[in-house]
Amino acid sequence: MCGIVGYIGTENVKDILLKGLEKLEYRGYDSAGLAIVDESDDVQVVKEKGRIATLRAEAEEVKPVGTSGIGHTRWATHGAPSARNAHPHQSTNRRFTLVHNGVIENFESLKADYLSDVELESDTDTEVVIQMIERFVDEGEEVDIAFRRVLSLLKGSYAIALLDGEADDRIYVGKNKSPLLVGMAEDANVIASDSMAMLHITKTFVELMDEEVVTVTRNGIWIQDLEGHVIERETFTAELDESDMEKGTYAHYMLKEIDEQPFVIRNIIQKYQDDDNEIKLSDDIRAALNGADRLYIIAAGTSYHAGLVGKEMMEKAAGKPTEVHIASEFLYNQPLLSRNPLFIFISQSGETADCRGVLVNVKEAGHPSLTITNVPGSTLSREADYTLHTYAGPEIAVASTKAYTAQMAVLAVLAMDSARAAFGDTEFDAIYELSIAANAMEVLCDAKDDMEQIARDYLFETRNAFFIGRSFDYHVVQEGALKLKEISYIQAEGFAGGELKHGTIALIEDGTPVIAVVTQENVELNTRGNLQEVVARGAHPCVVSMEGCHREDDQVVIPSVHPYLTPLVSVVPLQLISYYAALHHGCDVDKPRNLAKSVTVE
Repeated sequence: MCGIVGYIGTENVKDILLKGLEKLEYRGYDSAGLAIVDESDDVQVVKEKGRIATLRAEAEEVKPVGTSGIGHTRWATHGAPSARNAHPHQSTNRRFTLVHNGVIENFESLKADYLSDVELESDTDTEVVIQMIERFVDEGEEVDIAFRRVLSLLKGSYAIALLDGEADDRIYVGKNKSPLLVGMAEDANVIASDSMAMLHITKTFVELMDEEVVTVTRNGIWIQDLEGHVIERETFTAELDESDMEKGTYAHYMLKEIDEQPFVIRNIIQKYQDDDNEIKLSDDIRAALNGADRLYIIAAGTSYHAGLVGKEMMEKAAGKPTEVHIASEFLYNQPLLSRNPLFIFISQSGETADCRGVLVNVKEAGHPSLTITNVPGSTLSREADYTLHTYAGPEIAVASTKAYTAQMAVLAVLAMDSARAAFGDTEFDAIYELSIAANAMEVLCDAKDDMEQIARDYLFETRNAFFIGRSFDYHVVQEGALKLKEISYIQAEGFAGGELKHGTIALIEDGTPVIAVVTQENVELNTRGNLQEVVARGAHPCVVSMEGCHREDDQVVIPSVHPYLTPLVSVVPLQLISYYAALHHGCDVDKPRNLAKSVTVE
């Protein structure tokens, strides 16, 4: 959620900031703004509700010129989306200008204690921070000291960039629980929530830790803790290329990323296979996995659905007891744990706030942890004991597709490795079976016309839809329903087939779309029986089945793959159907309303 960019150097900063903000659009936002220290040392602020394109048009009218500035995309947490609540915010005397990601949990008490006589201009928690900085400086403190003092009083999460109108040669930065990087270039330095925002300037970055502050100038950076102690930190090189983030000839990132899935699976095979065609894992990860008496998978949203599939693979292939928990629930309602747990965190971004909250507790308790993520160097990757990379490449569309299938593929590799440790030879050869699944996914990616027609036939005029399945298929229909509602705003729910008649069947009426996934031979007849129950009540049925479980009148038949890997393949038609449903409903496919790609607040 939200995004921050900043630049201080020798170039005119306006277009640099706007391009950086455009690179962060995938994170989700409802307003945007920028602040530039102009040639007369005044800070010019431009901010608007809506898309970056609107902000760019407004900035062209104002034409701010300067070589240092900050920018922000906001996803509303406190106060409605509006220009008034958009960032940057300024102090009353306009000397200080600030952008902030995160949530200040104690902003109301801070306002009562320090700002009872100040009339705030917005409804945000953020404005309290900037007004407190002004208050402390007016009382005689130096700016850097006042900045650290205010940060030490904050409870919650923050990534902050601060401009001082009386010192255009520096930007002050602070971070706690919310991601932030400082990038280093020739004659310039940058600030970004995500390295991809500033790849057009540099690939060399320094990662900030919690409760650290940085003074950023054109020629250097100085990192300190909140008490003022200087900290040295090595740089790292971002393993991304700007070309990876372009749509090319595709109309939308989502369609591009759906099409990339077969290649992602093949890339995972290559990365996790050694020269002898054996699974390649570090000895430490293998020891942690095999030494655990129970696995606890912690995730949210689409990653949670991948975790459910991972549980099935771990238990069925490796006999490893596995639980899957929604991160936000586990954080405040932890169940009893086994004696030797291993926690596996699944997150596309590696920045999911709820997952990180659980990880903090896990580390305090001394339990080992493993992160599966698409972003090496992310918070969850850095703070967990071990990391497995999904190698999916940048995923820009808010609705996850290739990151989801990549997560399941990596979990399949883990399951096979654990199975071999437990039983020696195993009939589940994940590497071989993944290659077959990749081929099947490619076949389905090429069937776009068929999927578009299904979307027209079933979802063009409806306002609700149901998905049903059993076993592995149940987890897939949960993800399919999530995709449909995320981007088309059609009310959709995924149910275990046998549960539909325990209440929800009351909602079935003439023409209600019911999409059934049938790939598991042992429950095929059960799911088809459930489908007949809804058809008898007027439902409009659509069946996605697998060769061997299919019937002549099924709408989609996927190529045969190993039963454990059917979710990687059967989800592709559901992704495409959701895409075309959203397209024909006139929705913004890549940037659905109210959603964020990287959920960095609780």
